[in-house]
Amino acid sequence: MSELLAPFSDPEAVARYAEGPPRFVPGFADLHRMAALLLAERAPDDARVLVLGAGGGLELKAFADAQPRWTFDGVDPAAEMLKQASRTLGSRAERVRLHEGYIDDAPEGPFDAAACLLTLHFLDCDERLRTAREIRRRLKPGAPFVAAHSSFPQHEGARALWLSRYAAFALGAGADREQVEKMRAAVEAHLNLLSPERDEELLREAGFSEVTLFYAAFTWRGWVAYA
Repeated sequence: MSELLAPFSDPEAVARYAEGPPRFVPGFADLHRMAALLLAERAPDDARVLVLGAGGGLELKAFADAQPRWTFDGVDPAAEMLKQASRTLGSRAERVRLHEGYIDDAPEGPFDAAACLLTLHFLDCDERLRTAREIRRRLKPGAPFVAAHSSFPQHEGARALWLSRYAAFALGAGADREQVEKMRAAVEAHLNLLSPERDEELLREAGFSEVTLFYAAFTWRGWVAYA
């Protein structure tokens, strides 16, 4: 896991963070746009939104641009990533409070909406469930929650096939071959990968309803659900 998380504490790597996700996550910008639209379906125009795993600030920026009256609490354990979030947000930072830590360090809310993008796959199954429950506890009844992370079939043979597709997409998008091979090996060895079916079960176990898939792109899945 340390191999995957180390770049989030490296100032030079963090400064280049925005270059990475579009090369490894198909439709990265559209994922942010879809997430903002789904949250806005049920969140008010002046919503208070919780964003877990907000380091880098890319989704905060996208959400803030989409909804000029929303305010945000962004939580991330990496101090360097939070510094980058502030830089990314620019003048939008006046609508954002950043918190270093994990879900237990997030404000109690209640929030009108929440998002957790490209983050939950870093947590093992038990901690993922606990985190989802804590997010739900901080939401108003019926509030929307959008989650997207690495999630793909895990049965024999499927895991290797989908990871090869993950690598092929990144290479085709211009990522360095050595970096791609390192990322593929680190993902396979260290990420807590679940099947999409198990990920959906966890959201329901956490108390969310109407769990609906809205995004599927090679090794990535995204869901919207409601507290």
